[in-house]
Amino acid sequence: MKKDYLRVFDLSKDNFIFLINRAIELKSIKDYSKAPLIGRSIGMIFEKPSTRTRVSFEVAVYQLGGHPVYLSPRELQLSRGETIKDTAQVLSRYLDAIVIRTFSHSTIEEFARWSQVPVINALTNEHHPCQAMADMMTILEKKGKTEGIKIAYIGDGNNVANSLIEASALTRAKINIATPKGFEPLKDSVEKAKTLTEVTLLNDPYEAVIDADVIYTDVWLSMGEEGNNEKKEKFKNFQINSKLLKRAKPDAIVMHCLPAHRGEEITDEVLDGTQSVVLDQAENRLYTEKAILEFLLLL
Repeated sequence: MKKDYLRVFDLSKDNFIFLINRAIELKSIKDYSKAPLIGRSIGMIFEKPSTRTRVSFEVAVYQLGGHPVYLSPRELQLSRGETIKDTAQVLSRYLDAIVIRTFSHSTIEEFARWSQVPVINALTNEHHPCQAMADMMTILEKKGKTEGIKIAYIGDGNNVANSLIEASALTRAKINIATPKGFEPLKDSVEKAKTLTEVTLLNDPYEAVIDADVIYTDVWLSMGEEGNNEKKEKFKNFQINSKLLKRAKPDAIVMHCLPAHRGEEITDEVLDGTQSVVLDQAENRLYTEKAILEFLLLL
C-alpha cells in the first residue's frame, strides 16, 4: 500500500522519530555509491517559488541515485485545464514519487487520492511537514532530546506553525504559540496535538518565551501577502530581538525556516548571532528529505 506525506500527522510517533534518527545517520554518510534509488524518477511540481525546498529535494534525489524531474506549472497541461485526476494518474505511470509545492492543501490531497505513487508535500498554505521534520532534527542535534523541550513560536499561525505544532506533539516537545489575535494556527492541528503534548496559545510574545529552550519565527507575510501593510502593522510587537531573547533560557537556540525579512520578524543581531542555528536547520532539510524518500519508496 502506497504511503504519502502530506502533513506531519500522516506519520505515527514511532515513524516520525525513526525518520529523524535516520536523517541524522544519513548526514554522516558521504559515500553515495550505494544509490538506493537508482533507476527511480521523482517528479517535482512547484507552483510556488522555492530555494531550499527545491534544491534540497533535487540534491537528495540525486545523491540517493534517483533522477529528479522538475515540472513547472507552465509545462504541465494543468495550466490548460487538465484535471488533477488525469494528471495524477498519468504521472503515476512514469514516476516513482511526486513532490508538490502548491497553494491549497485540498489540491495536494486530491492529487494524492488519484496518484498511484507516493506524494510528498513540499509546502501548501496550511502545512509544511518537511520543514517541521528538519526542525525537530535540528533541536535533537542541538539539545540532545526533544521530549520536554520548550519551544516558543512567535509570529503568524501559518503553515510552518501548524506543522511545528504537530511535530512537537509527536516528539513530546512543549510548545507556546504567540500570535496577534485573529492569526492563530489551525484549530485541527492544535486540538490533535493537545492529546499528546502541551500546546499553549498566547498573544504576548514576552510571556511565550519565558524559559524557552527554542525560539522560532517565520515571516509575517506569507507568499501572496506581500504589501499587506495592515497585517504587518499588527505584528510589530512580535519581533525576535535581543530584548525578547533575554527572556528565554541563556542557552536557547533561535530558529527560522527562511527566507527571513531582516528587520521585521527578526533582527540581524539575532539572526546572525551565536544562538542562531538557522543555517544548520536549513542544511538538515537535505537529510530529512532523504529519509522521507527512503521511507516512502523502500520501506
